[in-house]
Amino acid sequence: MTGDQRRNRRAVLASLGTGAVASVAGCLGDDDGVSSGNPTYERGEVGNVTNGSRNASETSAAGQIAQSEPNTNVTPLDSLSIASHEFVLEDGFRGATVQGTVENDREERVEVAEVRARFYTDGGEQLGLYTDTVGDLDAGERWQFMVVVLLSPSDIAEYDVAVLGTPAS
Repeated sequence: MTGDQRRNRRAVLASLGTGAVASVAGCLGDDDGVSSGNPTYERGEVGNVTNGSRNASETSAAGQIAQSEPNTNVTPLDSLSIASHEFVLEDGFRGATVQGTVENDREERVEVAEVRARFYTDGGEQLGLYTDTVGDLDAGERWQFMVVVLLSPSDIAEYDVAVLGTPAS
């Protein structure tokens, strides 16, 4: 099976799973807007990357701000959505990133919001997961996130991204 066939197969399976999760999540959500189940990931393209390598000091600096351990206290929330996202190569130590905007459509504050980005090879193998987190996302507020990625941009063929959160008590 070629890389394109694996990616297409994964995309079909993901779309089938997304529909099932979305229809079930709508039924299983409780009164505070928490969906049961797994987060829904949106696919993103990396494009042609010709550079983006970090030197040793840039790699060390990026390692200080990159987050690769997901928060276990967050869950999909009906009120959080990713309005936009894209793969961006920043100058300097940030290098490879996924940047975008999350919206809180909730009528109440979200205590913690977390964006998770997963990265894949051309063959569909997952290379890693990186996150960005914010606290106290007020009702109606938008958050500009930046997920810093420690992987070599030339190894990344595609990514997907999801948002999770913890409702305020």
